[in-house]
Formats: sequence, structure tokens, C-alpha cells
Amino acid sequence: MIDRAAIAAARRPLATQPDFLRTTPLMRLSGRSLGVECAEVWLKLEHLQVGGSFKARGMLYRLLANPVPDSGVIIASGGNAGIAVAAAARALGVRCEVFVPEVSPEAKRARLRALGAEVVVTGAAYSEALEACVARQQATGALQAHAYDQPEVVAGAGTLALEIEEQGGRPPDSVLVSVGGGGLIGGVAAWFASRAHVVALEPERAPTLHAARAAGQPVDVDVGGVAADSLGARRIGALCWEISQRHVHDALLLPDDAIRAAQLWLWKELKLAVEPAAALGLAALQTGAYKPQPQETVALILCGANFDPASLA
Repeated sequence: MIDRAAIAAARRPLATQPDFLRTTPLMRLSGRSLGVECAEVWLKLEHLQVGGSFKARGMLYRLLANPVPDSGVIIASGGNAGIAVAAAARALGVRCEVFVPEVSPEAKRARLRALGAEVVVTGAAYSEALEACVARQQATGALQAHAYDQPEVVAGAGTLALEIEEQGGRPPDSVLVSVGGGGLIGGVAAWFASRAHVVALEPERAPTLHAARAAGQPVDVDVGGVAADSLGARRIGALCWEISQRHVHDALLLPDDAIRAAQLWLWKELKLAVEPAAALGLAALQTGAYKPQPQETVALILCGANFDPASLA
């Protein structure tokens, strides 16, 4: 069970690795400065985390909480989770193998190799890379890390929400969270529970949680679009699905052009270089997909920055 106690417990071993895991800043802005009619917007700058994304939290916790065999750790990832595992593996001195789908950008593959990981590119989508990864794990006995559907991964992600509350001095009124497989929103929703309005955000072309809510259960969906490399899971994770049933209030879809516009706005106006997946929160506010109340404090999580910065030109 992932709850506030599990997340607080995850923080303790993570705190033993201060040279690896960062406490990322919380930028507090007036809603008006972002063109939004609300009191305040908090930007959690998690793209400054080791490995360039929030994934460092859950991946490090997975390695710390389990014995790692000589064959090391293995994962299938569109990029960010693999980068986080590779960084954690290097910090802990263990071997790492990462299976990535063909849709993953070369910038992420290059980063994986620079971190010392063995990179295997296979499959048109994440689900196919995962199948190949599982077969390899069964052959080698390596510790398998999952990009979003393991208790340590979700609880580790939840420590981000714990930090937001500490840095803000209270929970925000609402928190807008990008969703791929659901590890991040699972941890965030488990921490805030009923104390904040938790909203799931997905690209229209990768509606994993939205489709599950419509069907009443997790279902496979076709994925594509501007954020598919990091929000490209075809089915919502079982842990996220269970948590979301209780603690996620809305699931909204956003078009690619709005996501891209928000990504460019963050760079041009705030000089924050983030990947498309990190821009969904701002896109939801700028398009009116999510309309906060005038006195509301809204938290946005800038969840990653593993992309080609030349795309911001």
C-alpha cells in the first residue's frame, strides 16, 4: 500500500544519498505573471534533478531497497527512467542495462551511454521494449526496475510531493500532474490524498489514464505525439490505477500544439528548458482546460528536461 507513511519511509534511505539526490527548488509566482487568474502558481523545478527528471527518486529507492546481483539492474524505459537508473547504478557501482523503444530520442540514448549503461534499442513502443527487457531479465537474473509500476518507484516519486508541501509551508490547493504510466501522479496523489485537488494531465494522443477511467479499468491505448518519448505508456500502471480511484479528481487531455506552446513559453519567458511532458501543467492553465479559482494556489511539476535543446529555437 502506497500512502503517506510509505512515502515518509522512502525518504529516509534517500536522505542517505545527498550527493546523488537533490532537493529541487520551488519557484513561487503570481498567477497573473503567467497569465492565469489565480493567486499563486508554484513551479517544482524537478527537471533540475539528477538525471534530468523526477525518476531519480524512485529508481534510487528501488536499488537501495533491494539486493542487486552481479548481473546488475535492468529496465525498459522511453528514456527518463532509464537515465535515472543508469545514474543511480553508476553512483552505487552496479551494472545497468536499458531497453528503449525506437521512439526514444537520440539525446536520451546518448545520455544513457554516457552514464555507462548498455543500451538496447528495440520495439516501436515502450510495451515492446518491456517485453524484450523481461525476457533478458529472466535470462540474467538482474534486478528489474519498472519505469512506473513498482511500490518503491511510486513511493520514491511521492517524496517530491512531500518536498512541495515542506517548501510551500502547506499543501497547494491543487496540483497538476503529467501522466504516462502513472508513477508520478501515483506518488503525488498518495501523499496529498484529500488535502489537495489532484488533476491528471495527458496528451490527446496518449490518453492512458483518461481511457482507463472511461472504461472503468486499465486498457491498452495507441500512443504518439510530441510527448510520447516520456508519456508513451500504453496502459496505466496497476498501482497508479488503484491510487487514482481514490485520490485523483480529474483527468484532462491536451493537444500537442498547446503542449508545445507552453514548453516554448517556459523557455522564452522564464528560461526554463524542459521537455514537452513537463509543460502539460502550464498548457492546462493557458488553454483553460483547468480553470483555478481566484484565490487558488496551483502547483505544477516540471518533471523532466531530457530533450534536444535545439528544439527550443
